[in-house]
Amino acid sequence: MNTLKKFELMEKIVRELEDLQNSQQALIQKIGKIEVDNIELGDSRLEKDLPDIHQRLADNLDTIVGILADFANKTQNFGDKNNVDALKEQEAFNNANN
Repeated sequence: MNTLKKFELMEKIVRELEDLQNSQQALIQKIGKIEVDNIELGDSRLEKDLPDIHQRLADNLDTIVGILADFANKTQNFGDKNNVDALKEQEAFNNANN
């Protein structure tokens, strides 16, 4: 895999991790709303299980945030080290002249 293709794939993974982070945050918000609604309702099964679900989702989010930060940094460093902007310009120039 050439350098530019590798960088583009790395950028795609960063975007997918960001999407995963946003989805996880939305799930936490939904569980929180159900927990609040259940305060009024008082269903024992929801009272028992929702806090555990909420905690697991929060733990997953923490892991995703850490992976995203590390991989985004790795992607940026790879791009800087390999002068990806110049590679993109060269590819655009080559495509325009073909």
